[in-house]
Amino acid sequence: MAFSRTRQRVSALFQRYVPADLVADLFGNNRGFGVLMAATIGVPLYACGGGTIPLLQAWLADGMSMGSAAAFMITGPATKITNLGAVKIVLGVKRFALYLAFTILFALGTGWIVDIIF
Repeated sequence: MAFSRTRQRVSALFQRYVPADLVADLFGNNRGFGVLMAATIGVPLYACGGGTIPLLQAWLADGMSMGSAAAFMITGPATKITNLGAVKIVLGVKRFALYLAFTILFALGTGWIVDIIF
């Protein structure tokens, strides 16, 4: 339960202290770069959907593109620290690196496609 509250606090901190125009500049106006930034930020920032969904909702309201949100939500769960540990143990180092590369490339492609469609 404490971890869940921590995720909610992190989400609240981002909503409170990250300016809306910064979110729009990073993730909205330049959609190609925004998708790249969202996919990259999704790797270390994602903790759980419960804390991330309100954060994304606020970012979307502040100007984040749908493609950036999609990229963030793909890289986040796929690179959650517990998942990464399990994947590395099961697949080994070389395949683990391929897993990370494929995940980020898939997130980028999906985000760009979503931005083209929407």
